[in-house]
Amino acid sequence: MDSKTVVDMIEASSGVHFSGFHMDGLEVRNKETGQPTISAAENLHRQPFVIGVAGGAASGKTTVCDMIIQQLHDQRVVLVNQDSFYHNLTEQELARVHEYNFDHPDAFDTEKLLSSMEKLRHGQAVDIPNYDFKSYKNNVFPARRVNPSDVILLEGILVFHDSRVRELMNMKIFVDTDADVRLARRIRRDTVEKGRDIATVLDQYSKFVKPAFDDFILPTKKYADIIIPRGGDNHVAIDLIVQHIRTKLGQHDLCKIYPNLYVIHSTFQVSFSYSLTT
Repeated sequence: MDSKTVVDMIEASSGVHFSGFHMDGLEVRNKETGQPTISAAENLHRQPFVIGVAGGAASGKTTVCDMIIQQLHDQRVVLVNQDSFYHNLTEQELARVHEYNFDHPDAFDTEKLLSSMEKLRHGQAVDIPNYDFKSYKNNVFPARRVNPSDVILLEGILVFHDSRVRELMNMKIFVDTDADVRLARRIRRDTVEKGRDIATVLDQYSKFVKPAFDDFILPTKKYADIIIPRGGDNHVAIDLIVQHIRTKLGQHDLCKIYPNLYVIHSTFQVSFSYSLTT
């Protein structure tokens, strides 16, 4: 029985019209031209599962990413930090570094971030800069070589701000943590890790960090697929996220084993047709 007959029988018995769906070699064809398109299986072969993790400074984004990586220990996972893509400060900016807004979208080299992510998505290794927060340069230390992986975690305060970056993501997570907790963590982190004094940290928080959160970071919360209250303390949310990732990676593995397999995304039509056959 050929595929056309199968589709005709399904449509006749269910009343559901499978326009554009063909079972010839399990490929998908354009319903207007009739030409085969790139199958989902081919896409899964080439592209990793990209997860964006956004939230305010010191909200626990890196902790969430680390917990996901730990639970996916049997998978190839890489972490890309938006902080690595800060612009180098000019001599004029260095002279007035305390007036520089590191929480503004323009502080990041988004074009370089996009280029690096596109290469990773297409199976190419990239060199990620190591930004030095004491000299405010990204060429002080050797770049970090990042190889293609099954899962890419892209973490940063403004990874949802640019629509081009959002479009690269298969899942978007917003880490939602109380403002007082974030401030306390920021003071501890910036004084210990970045060598700044408390007065400078508080001045930058009131002048730049808090306004930038309200103006640029918080509005991107609406793009999130998942919002995690309490960050890394929310083990239930992280367990559910990891379970979903494993499901997606399982589909990926099936496509590697069965190259002609086409994974149909769950829709109302698919669910309805499945109920007719079970």
